[in-house]
Amino acid sequence: QVQLVESGGGLVQPGGSLRLSCVASGSIFSINVMGWYRQAPGKQRELVASISSGGSTNYADSVKGRFTISRDNAKNTVYLQMNSLKPEDAAVYYCSFFGLSNNKLTWGQGTQVTVSS
Repeated sequence: QVQLVESGGGLVQPGGSLRLSCVASGSIFSINVMGWYRQAPGKQRELVASISSGGSTNYADSVKGRFTISRDNAKNTVYLQMNSLKPEDAAVYYCSFFGLSNNKLTWGQGTQVTVSS
């Protein structure tokens, strides 16, 4: 099974930037979708951005123009560049991996992003 290890979370002021990283290891399927979800206290987990193994991307309306998802297949790593951060972006961010061959979704442990002045 695939393992996901996230890093890059932390405290940032409104308007600041952070870059999250997620390294996948284990049984990695070549055809897949990786992405980032987030969950704030009292709210449902929501999809922030996703990127397929072919490079196609999708973004939540709330982050379009501010966040950029990318991946390096050679390093089995996905990134989330977050710019112009807002207090409402504060949440635990989870990396995800979905293998299309077995339709199984795997989650990372999450990394905390705090946006506060």
